Amino acid sequence: MPPLPPPTVIDQPLPYVERLARRLPGQVDLVVVHCTELPDLATAREYGERVLYASGTGNSGHYYVDRDGTVLRYVPEDRIAHHVRGWNERAIGIELVNRGRWPDWLDSRRQAMDEPYPEAQVRALVALLRQLALDLPALRYITGHEDLDREQVPASDDPALRVQRKLDPGPRFPWEQVLAAIPLRRLPDPPPAAP
Repeated sequence: MPPLPPPTVIDQPLPYVERLARRLPGQVDLVVVHCTELPDLATAREYGERVLYASGTGNSGHYYVDRDGTVLRYVPEDRIAHHVRGWNERAIGIELVNRGRWPDWLDSRRQAMDEPYPEAQVRALVALLRQLALDLPALRYITGHEDLDREQVPASDDPALRVQRKLDPGPRFPWEQVLAAIPLRRLPDPPPAAP
């Protein structure tokens, strides 16, 4: 792998970050790639700040990578972020800004995820993944949110139809390019997570 400079990471901790449970770096062996399924970084931040749990915390990834390659850290690695059911204790969540199915996430007629991932965003992701592999001694695996959350739910336009709850990062994510450039391997056929 050719050397890449470490990414410039902008720390922007979420307001509730101190309420998130702590963990040791040795517990982290997995990166989960997500896409925000929102129109822009500002909207993703707004969603990340929403308090959804009695603990005073909400749903968020650790890192957000904007379309232009800007990398922001909302949650430090030693905190457990809520980004994928059943896998959070062992995983780093990386959110790529991408519209996905927004604003009709569960509409059966709008399940295509057509927005490509810009080269600047992919390069920044690769640099971040390489740095995380250096910083976290147990980090070995990478996977997509869609691989871990396979739940089918009623479609918002017709409850008789079922759609997949999570499809991110989706068919436009360049897995082959990313995997060729990082020291992590794809998590092999992950079993369903515990609820």
